[in-house]
Amino acid sequence: MRMGSENNNEDMVLVDIKKIVPTPMEYAILIGNEEKSFIISVGLDVGAAISMFVNHIDKPRPLTHDLIGNIFMGLGIAVDKVVVNDLKDNTFYARLILKEENELGKKIIEIDARPSDCLAIAKQQDCPIYVSREVFDNVDDASNLFQQSDDEEEF
Repeated sequence: MRMGSENNNEDMVLVDIKKIVPTPMEYAILIGNEEKSFIISVGLDVGAAISMFVNHIDKPRPLTHDLIGNIFMGLGIAVDKVVVNDLKDNTFYARLILKEENELGKKIIEIDARPSDCLAIAKQQDCPIYVSREVFDNVDDASNLFQQSDDEEEF
């Protein structure tokens, strides 16, 4: 966890989840923008949670990410953004950027988190998803891997 000032958005690329593809062992989450897309593989449990948040599916009981969101709300903390900030040995890294603002001032907190959890929380909290410019420039473009016809569903 690190407290400090907000990240410089000029060094980041705004992206969103473009497609979620379940496989027997994991979910492939295609994130990107008009310029490029790439895949982050996530576990079945978090992949299912991301899909539920993206598709606004009601859950009979709160999931872990719902619990986290409720804790943030109870403490007056907003999720400002999530950032996929690094890629090492085919493993993505991410940061959850939280903001607490009250009559005493503003506090920004960065928390190291799995990209899968960051993506789930971003969709749950409806906050932007960024990728560092360095990571975005160095990942292979996977846009063509999941071409869909007009009659296919997005998610």
